[in-house]
Amino acid sequence: MVRPGGRSARVQAAVHTAVRELASEVGRGALTVPMVAQRAGVTPSTIYRRWGDLQVLLSDVAVERLRPDTEPEDLGTLASDLTVWAEHFLDEMSSPAGRAYIRDALLGDPDGGNAGQCSAYAAEQIDVILRRASERGEPAPGLETVVDQVVAPMMYRILFRPDGLDAAYAHRLVAQVLSR
Repeated sequence: MVRPGGRSARVQAAVHTAVRELASEVGRGALTVPMVAQRAGVTPSTIYRRWGDLQVLLSDVAVERLRPDTEPEDLGTLASDLTVWAEHFLDEMSSPAGRAYIRDALLGDPDGGNAGQCSAYAAEQIDVILRRASERGEPAPGLETVVDQVVAPMMYRILFRPDGLDAAYAHRLVAQVLSR
């Protein structure tokens, strides 16, 4: 069990910080476990014991970086809230850093747990938006409908057909899901 604020949490924070700093200084491709360990002030065996290898570590860092920092904006209507959220999501995930984090999250995740966590982050954000709409008395699609018709197409395009992704694309997806 990991205690919040305990040694395990401090080690994780130090290692994550080292990965982010070194990736920006020397590039992701040049990272090594010994390099990360030295910067984090831990032994390489600590990293290998906890993460197994560099790819799993990069995956763990990516999942943490993909976690939203704040709740979605409340602009007063479902259409506005979902449109702005989708636009921000697309912008963040389709950026070079977002694509790299998605790639890392998936590559170091043979059992799908990290992908599930990333999916849960988006679902939690959408759930907040849908709950607010419901509290205002607005009709709203279900969570899975929004995931299937807004998030899934954006992720497919981000990963496999990134050309032409812009705010208008996110707006069209939201308009389609709300028109049904």
